Amino acid sequence: MFDKLLEMAFVEDLNHVGDVTSDAIFDEEEDLYWLVARQDGVLCGTGFFTSAFHYIDQACEVDFLFTDGHLLKKGEKVASIRGRIATLLKAERVALNFIAHLSGIATQTRLYVDEVAGQTKILDTRKTLPGWREMQKYAVRCGGGTNHRMGLHDMVMIKDNHIDGVGGIAQAVDRVRGKWKDRFKVEVETRNLAEVEEALEAGVDVIMLDNMDTATMAKAVDLINGRVKTEASGNMTRDRIREVSKTGVDYISVGALTHSVTVFDFSIRKMN
Repeated sequence: MFDKLLEMAFVEDLNHVGDVTSDAIFDEEEDLYWLVARQDGVLCGTGFFTSAFHYIDQACEVDFLFTDGHLLKKGEKVASIRGRIATLLKAERVALNFIAHLSGIATQTRLYVDEVAGQTKILDTRKTLPGWREMQKYAVRCGGGTNHRMGLHDMVMIKDNHIDGVGGIAQAVDRVRGKWKDRFKVEVETRNLAEVEEALEAGVDVIMLDNMDTATMAKAVDLINGRVKTEASGNMTRDRIREVSKTGVDYISVGALTHSVTVFDFSIRKMN
């Protein structure tokens, strides 16, 4: 999927014509530039960054000083890029778009992970950019988070619309087990303590505590008493997740890791 995204990125930037500015100014001149971090955070996307330059010119040399997951400091040199100036300028923005977005996700994930201090696992969601999911979930891992299901195909998630449509949690679980047996892990979304009890009786693997206040979540965790895993979901901001973690939930899912990320601030420049 990345190869397709890379090709699309360059088609929309160069439009099969090229960089009309750089192609007019430069010929075969070569130089050395540096990728520099302009904030503190977590590095992610080194391979994608390198591939962007190699897409334009395989002779371009990109050497990273750090690997994905490394904690960067503002002002640090992160990688050197050597090659034809025209090549560097053609690939620069596409390369930065990939690494800045992914490092932004990794950085934001680390902030959430640090808030719970290892007491609870931070999960991502399916709220991702079309075509970017595998890369975005990789960035979550680089930031210390844990991937939830990749898509609709690898785990059963019985949500409110399933429950309301079929008439209840027990009915939904029965139909899932009837079709798939034990092939997939089954998680069910619950909205109140009565549904938590119903999910327990149905023998699911994970119970999601969705959009509950913290006090109700704490009661639900006590009711479940370690019999199945628990996931807190819904409006999980950094301001709130520490108190949610203290309820004893196993997981907290955070859509904002991928759908509301601020890109990491990098620059590419020539330095002495």
